[in-house]
Amino acid sequence: MSTPHTHAGHDHQHGPACGHTGIKHDGHTDYLHDGHLHHTEADGTVTEHSLPVSAANPSACTPQHTCDGHEKGHVHGPACGHEAVPHGDHIDYLVKGHLHHPHGTHCDDHGRVDMAK
Repeated sequence: MSTPHTHAGHDHQHGPACGHTGIKHDGHTDYLHDGHLHHTEADGTVTEHSLPVSAANPSACTPQHTCDGHEKGHVHGPACGHEAVPHGDHIDYLVKGHLHHPHGTHCDDHGRVDMAK
């Protein structure tokens, strides 16, 4: 995980019933909110996290990946309909529990994520 920074002025309380998608990593649950991965600290401070690049969530190019979860030709981006997920030093998009990364004329598979129930 990269060094998190504080999300100033955050007035939303994240938790299992907050309406945001929860992703488990590093022993805790963070919540996707407006393209950020928010973690609420014990003191109530909200920090922004990024999923680490790892064996489970690599950042490699996978041109052979068949993109289950959306139509052929779909292009991921800010208005594509999939939630943005900070991953390493880039942004991926959450599609049916795994990370898609737009790359040229294809999208890379950056692995499954552990979704909070």
